[in-house]
Amino acid sequence: MRSPQVIYVDAVGTLFGVRGSVGEQYAKIAADFNVSLDPRLINRAFYEVFQIAPRIAFPNLPQSDIPNAEYEWWRSLAEKTFSQTFDLAKFLDFEGFFKSLYAYFATAEPWFIYEDTRLALDEWHQQGITLGVLSNFDSRIYAVMENLGLKDYFSSVTISTETGAAKPDPLIFEVALAKHQIEKSPDLAWHIGDSFGEDYMGASAAGISAFWLNRDRQPITNPAKQSARTIDKLTSLAIR
Repeated sequence: MRSPQVIYVDAVGTLFGVRGSVGEQYAKIAADFNVSLDPRLINRAFYEVFQIAPRIAFPNLPQSDIPNAEYEWWRSLAEKTFSQTFDLAKFLDFEGFFKSLYAYFATAEPWFIYEDTRLALDEWHQQGITLGVLSNFDSRIYAVMENLGLKDYFSSVTISTETGAAKPDPLIFEVALAKHQIEKSPDLAWHIGDSFGEDYMGASAAGISAFWLNRDRQPITNPAKQSARTIDKLTSLAIR
């Protein structure tokens, strides 16, 4: 395998994660609106709703309309989550709550950086490797990365809402490659992410050398996963 000219990394679950759980963070903001929630129920419902939601991408939408589309996508997800747990009726001002929640997730407060993240990023920088973020995320990622002190590590940020395509769609990978003028030589890039389907399979299909980040060391019974390049932390990636 050729040494990479560019390394792309996923964001949530790869560089940083949600502190505690989504349910805990939602319950924290709900308490400011005098609403008591069971974080475990909210967390379970959130991921059930998230799994069946359409990927967060808006093909052919004008750039000026994307921020509102992002907001409405997440608002719908939150509303369905609270409907599933029968908590929606508890909110006297759901719109006010959701505005607060949405803004909160653009701050550093609900997030934590994995302990291996900066170690890996510093090492790659010392090796002269260009870095890019490639994520199914919305435009709040710019504020999150700045607030977490990660922004300066990256030369590019490619997100699904601005691209109009979400991983594993080849288009988002093609857009990321074009930003570094290597769209015709995808083997010059590596991609690392915690989703086997979106990150590993998506990047591999685009001709990029992919690595599946199995942070939780999930048991691997799927033959496709067994043959995948797998690491359990970013610092496990050896570059020669």
